[in-house]
Amino acid sequence: MKNDKPLVLIVDDNPTNIDLLVNTLNKEYRLGIAKSGMKALDYVKKQQPDLILLDIMMPEMNGYEVCTRLKEDPETSSIVVIFLSAMTEAANKTQGFSVGAVDYVTKPFHAAEVKERVRTHIALKQMREELNAQNLILEEKVKEKTAQIQEMLTATIWTMSRTAETRDPYTAGHQQRVADFSCAIARRMQLDEERITGINYAGILHDIGKIRIPVSILNRPGKLMAAEFDLIKTHSEVGYEILKDIPSPWPFAEFARQHHEKMDGSGYPQGISGDEIHLESRILSAADVLEAINSHRPYRPALGIEVAKDVLTSNKGKHFDADVVDACIECYEKGDFEIQ
Repeated sequence: MKNDKPLVLIVDDNPTNIDLLVNTLNKEYRLGIAKSGMKALDYVKKQQPDLILLDIMMPEMNGYEVCTRLKEDPETSSIVVIFLSAMTEAANKTQGFSVGAVDYVTKPFHAAEVKERVRTHIALKQMREELNAQNLILEEKVKEKTAQIQEMLTATIWTMSRTAETRDPYTAGHQQRVADFSCAIARRMQLDEERITGINYAGILHDIGKIRIPVSILNRPGKLMAAEFDLIKTHSEVGYEILKDIPSPWPFAEFARQHHEKMDGSGYPQGISGDEIHLESRILSAADVLEAINSHRPYRPALGIEVAKDVLTSNKGKHFDADVVDACIECYEKGDFEIQ
C-alpha cells in the first residue's frame, strides 16, 4: 500500500542533530537525510519531499544557496523550507525569509517545538493543496457553465437572425456572410478572438431591426421614395432597441446600431464620426457594403466584386475606415473569404 505519511527531508552535516530530529519525527513522517547542500538538491529532484528542515552552515554550499536554488526551480519552488541554525542574529533570520523559507528555528532547539512547527506547516501545505484542488474543480464547473451559456446565446442569436431573414428572401444569408467577412477582416487586422466573437454576433444580427420594416418595402423592385428610405434607415436604431437588454460581454447591440455610420459623420442613426464609431462597427460597415454590392437585390442585379472594391477604395477615409478597407481588400486578394 502507498505510504501516505508526509515526507520530510533533514539536511544537516551534524550527526547528533540528525539523530535528534529522526527520533523526534519518525513516528509521524517519512524521513530523508542529506548531509550536504548538493546531496539535498539531488534528493529533492528524485523524491520531492513535502518539507525540508535545512541547516545553514554547511560545507561547499550553505543553506541559503540551497533554498534559493529550490525556489528558482518551478518544480521545487512550492516545497516548504524551515531553517534550523545556530545563527541567531536578526539579519540571519531576515535573509532566511528573503530566500523563501517559511520559518526559522534556532539551535539548540527543543524537540517539541520542532515537531509542532513541522506539523503546522505540513497542515498548511495540505490545506493549500486541497484549496487548489477545489479551485480547479470550481474553474472547470465555471467553464462548463460558461460554455452552456455561450451555446444558448449562440442559438438565440441564430434564431433571431433566421426569423428576420424569413421576411426578406432576397437577403437570406446576408447577415451570416457579413459576419464571416467581418471576422476575416478582424483577423487580418490582428484583433483578438474575444473581440472577433463579438463581431461575429453583431454581424449575424446587424439587420435584425428590419423585422419592423414592412415586407412590401423590403422587397420593392423599384426605387424607394424618400419616406420609405427614411423608414428603412430606422432599422439600425430598432435593432439596437431589440438587442440592448441581452446580457453579453460584448456591446454587440451598439456595434449593430453603428454599422451605417460613416467616418465623416454623414451616416446614421447618430451621425457620429471617426473614433466615436466602434472599430467593430467600422468593420461591419465595410463588410456590409462588400456583401450587398456583390449580391442580387430586388431593385438591381449583383454588381460584382470589382464594383464593391471601387466603392470601398473611393470612399476610403471618408465613409470607411482606411485601415479596415486595406484589410478588406487584402482579405479578398489573399483568399481569406470567397466572393460568389
